[in-house]
Amino acid sequence: MDDPAVETPVTKVGAGELAPGHPTPGMERLAAVVLPDVWSGVARTDPGVVSGWHHHGSHDTVAYVVRGVFQVETASGVVRGEPGDFVHVPAHTVHRESNPTDKRAEVVLVRRGTGEVVVNVDRPA
Repeated sequence: MDDPAVETPVTKVGAGELAPGHPTPGMERLAAVVLPDVWSGVARTDPGVVSGWHHHGSHDTVAYVVRGVFQVETASGVVRGEPGDFVHVPAHTVHRESNPTDKRAEVVLVRRGTGEVVVNVDRPA
């Protein structure tokens, strides 16, 4: 257990300090705060783009849609997130994101888990 008497400093990552994240064709990912079992950052998808199929290993992912449309396709269907919506992608779920609009989409992502954050695959199993 952590000693509550020992203070860990609060940190900030500015918009200009985001680091390139794990690549998936069709998406730009930028990492903000990365801890041993948490990954957070931003994903941007250009208009009309469909990402490659991938999953996030043991990481559960929660996306908050900031702007545009964040569409997630799995073998069982499609979920469409719009500004203000939260979308949960369970661990090991093979999916791809798309942006069916004419405006760039942007989401804030938080993932919790360990191991590989992005595993690109050919298609759903």
